[in-house]
This record gives sequence, C-alpha cells and structure tokens, in this order.
Amino acid sequence: MLPGTSPSATVLDSATRDRTRVLLLFSLSGRLRPRDTALGALVDRYDYGRFASHLMTSQDVLPVPVLDEQAAPRRLRLPRGDHGLGLASLRILVVAAPRGDATLVVDCAFAGETTAGDLAAWLATTCFDRERIELDARPLLQTLTEQLGRPLALGQNVHQLVFPGGRLQRELLSADEARKAILLNEIVYRGRMPWNPATPYDASLAPHLRNHGLTLSALGRGVSVQAGWAPHVENGLMLVAVGMVSALAVLQRTRLAAFAMMKANEQALTDSPTEIRSLISRLSTGVNELQLDLAFGVEAYVDSLLIPEMVMEAFQSSQRDALGIRDSLENSARMVERLTSVISARSAALDAELAERDERRDRTVSGLVAAATLIALPPTLLLAFFGVNGTNVDDHRSILDLRAYGTAYALAWLPFVVLVVIGYVLLRRISTRSGSLLPTSDDDAVPVPPPRPPSGSPRP
Repeated sequence: MLPGTSPSATVLDSATRDRTRVLLLFSLSGRLRPRDTALGALVDRYDYGRFASHLMTSQDVLPVPVLDEQAAPRRLRLPRGDHGLGLASLRILVVAAPRGDATLVVDCAFAGETTAGDLAAWLATTCFDRERIELDARPLLQTLTEQLGRPLALGQNVHQLVFPGGRLQRELLSADEARKAILLNEIVYRGRMPWNPATPYDASLAPHLRNHGLTLSALGRGVSVQAGWAPHVENGLMLVAVGMVSALAVLQRTRLAAFAMMKANEQALTDSPTEIRSLISRLSTGVNELQLDLAFGVEAYVDSLLIPEMVMEAFQSSQRDALGIRDSLENSARMVERLTSVISARSAALDAELAERDERRDRTVSGLVAAATLIALPPTLLLAFFGVNGTNVDDHRSILDLRAYGTAYALAWLPFVVLVVIGYVLLRRISTRSGSLLPTSDDDAVPVPPPRPPSGSPRP
C-alpha cells in the first residue's frame, strides 16, 4: 500500500488519498532488450489487486522492469526548484517492452498539501525541462545509464498521471462544475492555458472528463487527472499509460524507419544485380521488423485484452483517442504495406531484367556456337581434301593457290554462304511480319445475343 492512502483501498476500487501522487512516464529512445533479471515481472513490483489475475496470464507481452530503485526524495532536483512541493517518497523504474522499447517511470508522492497552481508548475518543469532533471546532482539519465551499463536518452513522448490527495482531491470531487473545470484545466494543461468561463465551450480544448461522484477522471494528451481511485486501480492505470506511451514511441520510430527505407530505395544507384539483391534483402528485413513492431509494439497495447475491466477500458479508450494512436497505427500500417509493394515490384523488375539478360546471353552464346560451327566446317572439309593423297593434290603447290584449287574452295564455301543468306532473309521476314502478335477477334463471326427481357414480361 502506498503512503497516504486509506485501508479501504484494498477492498474497494475507490479510496481516499491523503497525499497527492504523480507518475512521470518518459519514453526512452533506442532499444533496451529485456533479459532475465532478479526483478521478476512487473506484476510483482506493484499491487494490482483484482487485476493481477489478468496480468499473470499476459506476462509475456507486458513490459519487464530492468531497474527499480527506491530513492531518497532529496536526491531528485528540478531545474527551477520544487515550486514549494516537497516529496515524501520517490521511486524510479525503467521498464522495457518485449520489442525493446523502454520507458522511464518516476513515481512521486508529495509530503504536504498541493494546490492546482503549484502542481501545474511542477508538471510543466518535469515535462518541458526533463533533460535537466538531476539525481544526486547529476543528470538523471546519466545516473541511470551508469546503473544499467547502457546509454539512455529521453524520447519525445511524455505522460503524467496525477492522483490528487488531501484537500485537492476533496475539492475536485465536491466543487461545482465551474470551479472543477478551472482546476482541471490548470492541471491538465500545466498552467499554460487559462480558463475563462465566459468563453463558449470548446470540446477540443476541454479535458475529457468522467465524474462518477466518488471518482473523477480527466484526460489530456500529456496529463491525466485520476481522483478517488484505490492504489491497485492507480497501478493498473499506470500500466495502461506505459503501454500507450511505448506504443506512441514505436509508431514514431516506425514512421521514421519507413521514410529512411523509402529514401534508401530511391537513392540506390547501382546496376549490379548482386547489389540490388542485397538492397532488396535489407529493405525486406527492415519491413519485417516494422511489421513486428506494429503488431507487438502497438496493437498489443491498444485494446482491452490485457486488463478486460470497465475502469481500464474507459481510460484506455480515452487515452487512445487523445493520443490519436488508432489513426496513426492505420496510417503507419498503410505506409509499411505500400513500402512492401514497392519492394516486391522492384524485386519483380529485377527478376524480369535478369531473365531478359539471361535470354540475351543464351541467344548470343547460341549464335557464337552456330557461327563457330559454320566457320569451322569449310576449313575442315578443305583440310580433309588436302590431306587426301589424291591425284588433284600437288605437293609442290600451295594450298592457297586458287588457280589450282579454286573449284575445291568454291565447293567447300558456296553451300554455307548460300545457307547464311537464306537464314538471314528468313529471319528478316519473321521480324518484319505485319500484324499483331495476338490475333484479332472477328466480330462478325460471334453473334451478339439480343437483350434479355425483364423477369415476368412477355417475350416479343
């Protein structure tokens, strides 16, 4: 049980929280392949209550913790101060999905009361200045890199889960709609968009709100406010949010990789079949990886199969719509599909070109063999003639004496010259023959049936 929660949280899905809790989710660039560690599964690191049975059956597709550290709150320093919000507890996790997409989770609980304004400023600092967050007077990522032994860098995606406690929770649950809208607008937009009740309602700017009396859920693209939930529900919401942040990072990486492969295909300047086949092989391997990323890095986290519960489904659906993951997934899938078609077309063109080249080579070789045979036969006949000890062969005359042996040369070469001329004429006639290679249809020979009358009408 987290500090600041009531004992009833272990029984009900709703609970009263004394201290505000905030979960910072940062996507990490690159890949961190999960390996067997002593940390075990993510379901063993947090209390998931009645959701644990679902997660136990889905451990193979869940993110795996590669780092889990309970740190002293004073070790964390923000670039612009803590805005008057001291931490009571600090927990740092790095989790990696099966495809290697890593997410940094910073689990914080505040020591005293929190106001919407101070909390909004704290959220803004941890989001927009996240590269300057320090742990032990050094950049946070540098400290984590040393602990994991692998270089880490912050990605583009951030989501902050806010679980209000104390006075802020009571105010959000009991205030009138106008006051509630002002508070939620300030937290969800991190104080960057002041609320003006006099302006017309704009659904595109207002947080996605669900108010059940005992609980409240307000969702924006980068911040979610979840009030009145028990710890195991909060942990389940964290798991859903981690999956969404990871899926969004995969989509962005997939989009960039698809563009890179498109450029590689367009800029490839080579006439070597071996190099072209190597290019096609590399592109095909890349496309296969993209398809696996979309299937197991995105699609596995955008439905409610992991935790088929109404509370999780509502949050997952709202966050999926806010992040635009469904449309991005469809667009990325189409891009990968078209890239696959381009690679297949290029492979087919290469096969056709190689087949044509082999055909030309075979024709050339056949022509050379025929020419060599044609050229070799007359000298062979002449050599046989001169090698015979006949009365027409004089040992004192040269074989190049055409006066004496002109008739023999004519009899040896004339038939083959005539054969070459006849073959050339026949080939010319075949290549210049008029008419199409496909026979034209004779329209007069095929009768056209008369139009069929409508069903039930009398025939003429």
